[in-house]
Amino acid sequence: MNIWSDEFEGAVTICNTEGIITYMNDKSQKLFSNYGGGKLIGTNLLDCHPEPARSKLVEFLKNPITNVYTIEKKGVKKIIHQSPLYENGIYSGLIEISIILPQTLPHFIRD
Repeated sequence: MNIWSDEFEGAVTICNTEGIITYMNDKSQKLFSNYGGGKLIGTNLLDCHPEPARSKLVEFLKNPITNVYTIEKKGVKKIIHQSPLYENGIYSGLIEISIILPQTLPHFIRD
């Protein structure tokens, strides 16, 4: 089954409430290819993160909150959006979306 995120421009990674990776779109698999790519599905997300990121993820899995930040690696800027995932109103895990940002990003104020 092809879903919207399969070919989405950003990397989409989903884990369950225990941290087990249940989905990676094509971009996510390519982004994490050095760590196994699609073979990461079924493994624990926590094993992929050093401290202090690991402890933060443990907290997010216990107390579902949204966490948004930007990073820059090798001159590439990204926005990372981590958010609780719900199925039929029941908390079911965490979704992370990573999108590359252009070097200059227009900002519009619309009141």
